[in-house]
Amino acid sequence: MKLIGILGGMSAASTQIYYRQLCEITRRRLGGLHSPELLIRSLDFATIEQLQAKGRWDEAGEILNAEAKALERAGADFIVLATNTMHKLADQMMAGVGIPLLHIADATADRIRKSALKTPGLIATAFTMEQSFYVDRLKAAGLQPLIPDDDDRADVHRIIYDELCKDITTSPSRSRFEDVARHLVSGGADCMILGCTEVGMLLDAGNVSVPVFDTTLIHCESAIELALAP
Repeated sequence: MKLIGILGGMSAASTQIYYRQLCEITRRRLGGLHSPELLIRSLDFATIEQLQAKGRWDEAGEILNAEAKALERAGADFIVLATNTMHKLADQMMAGVGIPLLHIADATADRIRKSALKTPGLIATAFTMEQSFYVDRLKAAGLQPLIPDDDDRADVHRIIYDELCKDITTSPSRSRFEDVARHLVSGGADCMILGCTEVGMLLDAGNVSVPVFDTTLIHCESAIELALAP
């Protein structure tokens, strides 16, 4: 089994989900007492969030690059960045790193294409929904992503940072996310991307009317596939 390097802590809630999912997937695949071989570097999200808010992305990229190199030195065979938003810095993060990055948007787009769907609604942080680094990657894969309107985007972003990243889930926020999903379906979405690693805390196949693609679960499944590949 290859050694998976996880760069997490963005948020800590997300990284906990990654660890649990990776362990569950490995146990289902291999049975018995098997668990994945992992190196986890979990950052202080408060530092990263402050850089995000101030638009100091280059500084955040320098941090991620240093950590990716550390994971490589420690023996990781490939890297999983346990956050959607920080894939904005994927190129800077991997500069000078000799092991591959398993990109979350590529894994998600591949799964959607294999399902013969084409128009995903995207529910994520404002950075992921509004900037080109993620949407353009989906478009390059042949998809036609839809994003929520201004008010929906603002509420989703607020709930992610003020609640989900702190492991807080509330019924009003769940209802609000369900509203956002319904609006996207009404606008033509034939499936839904849970495009922030915490969104699955509020949405899943049980409360969304179209097929749901949970990027965290897809990323974890793809990581185990790669880890077990010859």
